[in-house]
Amino acid sequence: MNSVLEPKEAFPYTPPTKEILKSYPHIFELTEALPPRFFKVVFDKLVALFFLLLSAPILLLLKVAFVIEGMIIPENRGPMFFYYNGVSAGKIIPKYKIRLIKTKYIEPEGAKRHDWIAYSAEWTPESRTYMGQFVKKFYLDELPQFLSVLKGDMSIVGPRPLSVLHYERDRAQGNVTRFLLRGGLLGLGHINKGTSEMGNPVYEYEYVDQYLKRSSLGLLGLDLWIIWRGILVIVKGGGH
Repeated sequence: MNSVLEPKEAFPYTPPTKEILKSYPHIFELTEALPPRFFKVVFDKLVALFFLLLSAPILLLLKVAFVIEGMIIPENRGPMFFYYNGVSAGKIIPKYKIRLIKTKYIEPEGAKRHDWIAYSAEWTPESRTYMGQFVKKFYLDELPQFLSVLKGDMSIVGPRPLSVLHYERDRAQGNVTRFLLRGGLLGLGHINKGTSEMGNPVYEYEYVDQYLKRSSLGLLGLDLWIIWRGILVIVKGGGH
């Protein structure tokens, strides 16, 4: 098996700047995860249930395609689903994904512990299967995370949940957003994927600030705008 190294691109997050520390001092004073907001929770669960039902035939077709590719190219065989441990609102959760890479690139001992590093070869395009390339391009590997949203482990909108390794690094840098909020499928920072703004922590702090200031219904309005922006990224095939 090829040795798996951590891709530098996998962790674009930087420490909070002096401007962030000055603009959002109240956020750094918080010591507990923020409570869920009513309309956000209701919306999350309804949307997650809808998309799980809607994506069922898509996942079935993907499974068939995975099996066929494995029959034609034996080294591309393997399970379609897996999970690694991520962190959401400061708690470890299973982060469900669709496998993108050939099984020979998966580090077996790390996979047993559900460590992200065992699967980090997905950042290397040449390690991906043909189906993996297609799935990644249109973010279809994120579809299983609607189950996490339905369970209440995640939200549709929020800071992207990081692996345990990256969460600890993010906290060591001084960031607190992923400790305070449930991880999301989309976030203010994530909709800038593919630009120089990707990983700029100011967007996550702006969202936490809005989370604190807006009414439950007003927060839902912001989430809907972020979702619309995220849809535009997905339609353009912006996955990497």
